[in-house]
Order: sequence, then structure tokens, then C-alpha cells
Amino acid sequence: MNRASAAVDPRTRVPAAGEQQEFVSITVAGQHFGIPVLQVQDVLGPQRITPIPLAPPEVAGSLNLRGRIVTAIDLRTRLKLPKLPDGEVGMSVVVDHGGELYSILVDAVGEVLSLEASAQQRNPPTLDPAWRDVSNGIYRLDATLMVILNVARVLDFSGRTDFA
Repeated sequence: MNRASAAVDPRTRVPAAGEQQEFVSITVAGQHFGIPVLQVQDVLGPQRITPIPLAPPEVAGSLNLRGRIVTAIDLRTRLKLPKLPDGEVGMSVVVDHGGELYSILVDAVGEVLSLEASAQQRNPPTLDPAWRDVSNGIYRLDATLMVILNVARVLDFSGRTDFA
């Protein structure tokens, strides 16, 4: 493999001057997050989710997306946040990871943000360890922080030993 074709870790790559990154903005428990737009396949309203027996707590179940079975991940549970209050409904952001589709359950989906790549900052040391584990960094927006989600790590349960 030559240097040009080697995979670049987005956490250590230095962005070119003026380079833009685009994110689908989402909200979970009042906190803003961003998912790289190129990983987002679809945004769905409330869906019927079928529970999966013996699945990790973060796996809310599965849903049917145009005849395809998609695993639904509850981002609130993954980030160790309280469940969505009764009577409130969330949304699904469908992402592609390794050729498989996953639905990430969120409270709300906002707009696509195009941000200067050089403005992205490292995770602050005070960021909750559960969040830091799934984050590629942050952006400081007008009145809030937007945590950039690393979809691969959100979907990685391989190191888990605390299954219910």
C-alpha cells in the first residue's frame, strides 16, 4: 500500500486552509451533536421498532426501511443519558457503517452545517468519558458546543462487559 492510499485518521489529519466539513446537526437531551453528512443515508420520523432479545441496552431494536432490516441504536442510552420522556417522540438518523445500515435514535434533527475544518477543537478534558469515547472533537457554535460523533465508535460494542 502506498502513502497516498493509506487511510487517514480524521482525528490526527491536519485540514487544509479553508477546508469545509459538513455535519447533520442533531440534538439529544438538549446537547448538540454533529454526524458527518457523508455517512448519513436518511432521516426518518418516528418509527415502529421491534425489540431484539438479549441485545445490549443501547440496541433499541430493529426497524424496516424499505424492506431492509436496520438495527436501531438509542443514542441516549449509549451516552448514559436518561430515556426520552414519556409522550415525546424522537427521530432516526440512518447511517452507513461498513456497508450496513444503522438507525441512530435522536431527539431532533436540525440542519446541515458547513463548518471551517480548522475551527474543530479537541475534546475538552471535562467532557464525560462516555461522550469522549464516541467523539472526534467539538465545534464552538454561537451559544453552545457541538460534539462531533464518530459513527464507528458509536456502533462499537466490542469492548463492553456490562450487558443487561
